[in-house]
Amino acid sequence: MKLGFVVDPLHTFKTYKDSTYAMLVEANARGHELYVMRQEDLVWKRGKVVGVARQVTLRNHATDWYSLDPALEMPLTQFDGVVMRKDPPFDMEYVTSTWLLELAVKDGAKVFNDPRAIRDHSEKLSIGQFPQFTAPTLVSRLAVQIDAFIDEHRDVILKPLDGMGGMSIFRVREDDPNRNVIIETLTQLGARNIMAQRYIPEIANGDKRILLIDGKPAPYCLARIPKAGESRGNLAAGGTGECRPLTARDREIAETLGPELARRGLLLVGLDVIGDRLTEINVTSPTCFREITAQSGFNVAGMFTDALEAACHRQAHAS
Repeated sequence: MKLGFVVDPLHTFKTYKDSTYAMLVEANARGHELYVMRQEDLVWKRGKVVGVARQVTLRNHATDWYSLDPALEMPLTQFDGVVMRKDPPFDMEYVTSTWLLELAVKDGAKVFNDPRAIRDHSEKLSIGQFPQFTAPTLVSRLAVQIDAFIDEHRDVILKPLDGMGGMSIFRVREDDPNRNVIIETLTQLGARNIMAQRYIPEIANGDKRILLIDGKPAPYCLARIPKAGESRGNLAAGGTGECRPLTARDREIAETLGPELARRGLLLVGLDVIGDRLTEINVTSPTCFREITAQSGFNVAGMFTDALEAACHRQAHAS
């Protein structure tokens, strides 16, 4: 198959932990032709969405791991599948990319995750669709509402709705002397909504990343354990990843959400679970392939590529 990947610059990849790199290696091993595009390489031209794409050749070398052919303008419909793997931030340029990819889908391109599903799916707010699995949560820009939530629960997490990698996440107790300034800063004096969640002490045992692939959970998750003195488990914030089999509760959450998220066109989803509570549903560029595979031996990229091949064939036969 001819596969296109919308990615960040290849020279920025940390190949020892990059999930997109794992996808490329697996697809290459199966003989697929691989092309890469950056977000700015998506162009609407003469009524069609084209990608300024470069075929990539992988090398078995830790640092000099790829070479790129000269760029070609290719309609996205020429690919058997296009994989959207641009990392957040989810800003207006990201939204514009989903609009362009959606135009390509209307012309017959096969894009994963579905661009409309990515755009319509808030990674923070989407947990509201599954309240049976969540901790007490508030979304508001009003200081009086946030203050009341802190007073009620006494120990909470405050975070922006568009953050990533643990950025701007605060743990706030009711007696925190910086409480007001934290609320003012995160809400930009009431101009932006934020999320407040009751603090879940099980974070000490890890913020679990559960991968859903075409609606089915991978058998292992990665528990991201905060470093000493931290309340954030994110690897980008210094957390340590520990691979674990899914618990019964993990499976209950994953098997409840999986079929519905797959129906929406979300081929790859990363659920974040602390203790037995769902905290986020990540759909833009879920990670942890490499860590889970390295520690468990389970080939996550293989499971993903199986699902990608099957989805491409299903859509090709449906059109």
